[in-house]
Amino acid sequence: MADAASNNYPKLHNAMWPGLVGKGPDSEPPIDLDTMLRLTAEARADGVRFEGVDLFLYEPHISIDASDDELKRLADKLRGFDFVAGSLVAPVWPPTGGGSAMGSQEERQRFLTQVRKACRIGQRLRELGVRPYGIVRIDSAASPEEWLKDPKGNTERLVATFREACTIAEDHGERLAAEGEICWGGMHSWRKVVELLERVDRRQTLGFQADMAHTLLFTLGYNAPEDRILPEDFDWSQTERLQQALRELTAALRPWTIDFHVAQNDATVKGAGTHDKTGRHCLPDDPNGKLDIVRDAGHWLRDESGALTKAFRHICWDGCMFPNDVMLRQETWNKILATMAAVRAAHGWRE
Repeated sequence: MADAASNNYPKLHNAMWPGLVGKGPDSEPPIDLDTMLRLTAEARADGVRFEGVDLFLYEPHISIDASDDELKRLADKLRGFDFVAGSLVAPVWPPTGGGSAMGSQEERQRFLTQVRKACRIGQRLRELGVRPYGIVRIDSAASPEEWLKDPKGNTERLVATFREACTIAEDHGERLAAEGEICWGGMHSWRKVVELLERVDRRQTLGFQADMAHTLLFTLGYNAPEDRILPEDFDWSQTERLQQALRELTAALRPWTIDFHVAQNDATVKGAGTHDKTGRHCLPDDPNGKLDIVRDAGHWLRDESGALTKAFRHICWDGCMFPNDVMLRQETWNKILATMAAVRAAHGWRE
C-alpha cells in the first residue's frame, strides 16, 4: 500500500455544514464559517492537510442570495486558507426557503428556485477560479411519511421536479447529486434511490451522493424494511456478512455515485435541531462504530474487480450533529484528517 503522501487524488475536503446542521435555538449555537475554516486549515496528519471545503449555501455561513461582490470575498477568503470549494449544498428544504420536491406547484417552484440560486453560485465560484470540481447536492425535501401518503403520485412529482432541476443545472454547467438518506421521502432506501435515478434518466447531470453513515442504514432497512439487506437481528461480529451487504448495496449505487462522504456510523439514528433523524455520524475512532472506514470506503472507490473508479476528484468528511465542544477541539480534525489520508492512501491515485 502506498503511503499517505504519495497519492494526491482524490483531494481531501472537510464539510462546513456541521457548523450549522442541527444547531439553532433549540440546540447548540452555530459555529461560524471562519472558525470552521480555521480548524480545517490547522489540521495536520503526517504532513497532510485538507485541500478544500464543501459548503452549505445558507446563513450565517453563505447567503443563497449572495451578490457577486460577496462571492468574490468568499473566493478570496478560501484562497487565504489555500483552499478550493468543492460540492455545494442547496438549501432546498422548507425551513431554509425551499419546498418539497413532491409537493404543490408552489412548493416545487420554491425547491427549484433554490437549486437555480445554488447553481448560479457554483458557476460563479468556478469563474472565480476557486472551484475546480464538485456538484450541487439536493434531496426530496420531504419525509418518508409524506411520501407514503401517495407513493405513486409523489414519485411522479419528484421525478418531474428533478428533471426540471437537471435542466437548470445544465444551463449553469453544473451537475446535481441526490443524497439518499432514510429521512428523505422517495429516497429513503437504496432501491428507492436507484428507481428514482433511473426514472429521472439524466445520468450526465444527476447522480448519487453516497455518505458512508447514511448508506449503512440502508442495509438495515430503516424506514423501508422491505429493502433491508441485513437481517433484523444482525450480529455485527459477522464481518463477512457485512461485507456481502455492502457489496450488494454498492453494486446498485456505485454506478450512480458522483460525490462521496467519508463517515462513521454506529448503526443508530440521530436528529438535532430541525434535522430529522438520520444515520448517526460518529467520530472515526468511535468504539461503537460499525465500519472499518478505510476498508469499507473501497466498496465505493473501487469497482467489483478492485479497479479504481476515479468517479470524483475529491472526497469529503461529513460529521453532522457532533457537539460543539467536540467540533471546537483541534484534535478532532487531526484525527479525521488522518482517516481521510488513510482512505486516499488505500484507494487514491497520483496525477
